[in-house]
Amino acid sequence: MGISHYIKEIGRGARGAKPLAREQASDLFGQVLDGSITDLEMGAFCLAMRIKGETPEELAGFLDATHARLARFPATDRPLVVLPSYNGARRLPVLTPLLALLLAREGLPVLVHGAATESTRVLASSVLAALEVPALAAIRPIAEGEAVFAPTALLNPGLKRLLDVRRVVGLRNPGHSVVKLMQPALGDCVVIGSYTHPEYARSMAATFELTGMTALLSRGLEGESAADPRRTAQVDGFVRGQRIELQTQQPGTQAEVPGLPSEIDVETTANYTRRVLAGELPVPDAIAQQVAHILQLAQRAQETRTTHTAEIP
Repeated sequence: MGISHYIKEIGRGARGAKPLAREQASDLFGQVLDGSITDLEMGAFCLAMRIKGETPEELAGFLDATHARLARFPATDRPLVVLPSYNGARRLPVLTPLLALLLAREGLPVLVHGAATESTRVLASSVLAALEVPALAAIRPIAEGEAVFAPTALLNPGLKRLLDVRRVVGLRNPGHSVVKLMQPALGDCVVIGSYTHPEYARSMAATFELTGMTALLSRGLEGESAADPRRTAQVDGFVRGQRIELQTQQPGTQAEVPGLPSEIDVETTANYTRRVLAGELPVPDAIAQQVAHILQLAQRAQETRTTHTAEIP
């Protein structure tokens, strides 16, 4: 059928473009993921949405299409903590592996998923591999107290293709929003959402509410899921779509974080992570607080769990 009729609606510029209904967005994104459109249509979709911006209804529709096509992990007894990792480190060490392993140490099942969207950054997947957490080659059950890494291509090859468009046009597209929101499991998840710009915080929060998700939302470290160890950020939680304020933002930025290395390479970051886990260096306060918030959300999600597995919208 093609997507030209959708592009006519969304491609009229920031002021003239019309938002899509959830069902339309799902149909459009499904065709994108299925690879049933031309490269020209793909580029037009990405550029049009970049100019227009995504509404919560559209993001919900994109998620509907994504969840219908994901290779999803089996349900876990405790809610699965989902850590999207797509930005990597540029100035500070990537702390997503540390967050994942601290959560696993608390007995939670943890899934980190990601793909390289920029070639110049140090990736969480590389640090995890150095910590003997290699990328999965197949979907399998995740145990309580276990942290695993899944490449995006394992979850859905079409989603990885969409992310790769950034390497051609140099701009983010809806795929970069979807991977920070999706639930790659059949059971309850706690999605750890992060943002760098306030407008994304608003759209992500509205999408969590609209889709009834359990999630944590805060400004991340260089776009990663882990908290910035230098700051006390605003943190909001969502339990099946109900918003909870977990932490208020505090002014100021620490000049130094005890023990945090100045180098960001894989081996230095992996060694720092090992030493924190061994108790040789302190857990950064912001990361410790984030772990506590996630544990609270997982507990609340478990307490409100119905007798049947909740259907992902």
